Amino acid sequence: MSSSMEESPIINSDIETNVTSDLRNLVENEPIEQTAEQQSIILGSFFYGYVLTQVPGGRIAELFGGKLVYGVGVLLTALFTLLSPIAARVDFTFFIAVRALEGLGEGVTYPAMHAMLARWIPPLERSKFAAYVYAGSNIGTVISLPLSGWLCTLQLDNGWPLCFYVFGGLGIIWFIAWMFLVYDTPQSHPRICPKEVEYITLAIGPQEDKSGVSIPWLRFLTCVPLWAILIAQCGQSWLFYTQLTELPTYMHNILHFDIISNAWYSAMPYLTSWIGGIGISIFADWLLARGNISRLNSMKLWNTVGAFVPAIGLLGIAWVGCDRMTAMLLLNITSFFGGAAYSGYQMNHIDLSPQLAGTMYGITNAASNICGFMAPYVIGRIISSDQQTLGQWREVFYLAAAIDLGANLFYLFFASTEEQDWSQPDDGSLDADAPVESILYNES
Repeated sequence: MSSSMEESPIINSDIETNVTSDLRNLVENEPIEQTAEQQSIILGSFFYGYVLTQVPGGRIAELFGGKLVYGVGVLLTALFTLLSPIAARVDFTFFIAVRALEGLGEGVTYPAMHAMLARWIPPLERSKFAAYVYAGSNIGTVISLPLSGWLCTLQLDNGWPLCFYVFGGLGIIWFIAWMFLVYDTPQSHPRICPKEVEYITLAIGPQEDKSGVSIPWLRFLTCVPLWAILIAQCGQSWLFYTQLTELPTYMHNILHFDIISNAWYSAMPYLTSWIGGIGISIFADWLLARGNISRLNSMKLWNTVGAFVPAIGLLGIAWVGCDRMTAMLLLNITSFFGGAAYSGYQMNHIDLSPQLAGTMYGITNAASNICGFMAPYVIGRIISSDQQTLGQWREVFYLAAAIDLGANLFYLFFASTEEQDWSQPDDGSLDADAPVESILYNES
């Protein structure tokens, strides 16, 4: 990788406002009277809006550029975050509406970023740049959890609203920097090295006028490799939600170890996930550059690592009994290897169609979040609210491991890195990409 690629503004997009990562703690500790049902609605309202704008966000980014779509998405999220404490004190329904609108703004961000990555990142560098960009949200969570805990202890305005004001304000500052520093394509960047533009163009083809490809919705439905990505993403989302949202409840009720109240314990799995994602992705791209493995086999290998190790680790947690430290160690190990997913399915959409990567990511990310939302409801049906048992929780962990491993098995059989025939315009004007990747492999 050339040195100027390290300066590409695309890697700065991992700056996240992280406005929802610690909302559970804030809701449970806020002085406003709320029933358990109301708390559940508040925690879920963000995601209802978040799912709705996934596909539109990806498509609009493909048509008009990801810079504005991503930036405005974060700006809206920041503005509604600032409004959240006021809404919470005025009216419960108003608060729900603000949270849902916040989700609508944030929902466009990941698909828009995928559309930008398709224009910026060469095939041999996609794994590590996916980790640089998407794993940034983990670092934001590592920072926000302890900071939120400290802000909640302050006397000013009862403490908890400061979390919303601080992160909302940072989001607005971030938006200003983003609009001045980031560009949609390498060709439009005024400060990039000309050799870097040449390198990127050679690797992924011309970047202009690629938005004319219409959406082949019916072909999406029959595209087995796209289904492979979607199913793999759903499987890992189910396990992720079980591991990082339900596991603290298990450790509190069964092991009598409250990691939620300790911000550092809560943040550690996110930190190890970030470290693992970055480290594994760099190693994955190194193997690709050396020609030791094909891109397809690399994705299958690391997707399997990202599914198998966390699934086995989750089962291990269920069988260590009341050994709290071993359970915490296993949780952090599973989070570390879960980061391998950045080198697995995460960037596979771009292989199938660089022009439609944003829309496809919107589809698969919306589906995976729906699967993630289903996990707590299914777990609630398995576990008795009156008297939870270790046997019930083992069923929960078995289910999560089975779903994740089954989804990965589907990915192993049906994943592909071939650009699909419906990806190109009818005139075939974007036909030049195919041999370029093999040229880069040989040059590397």
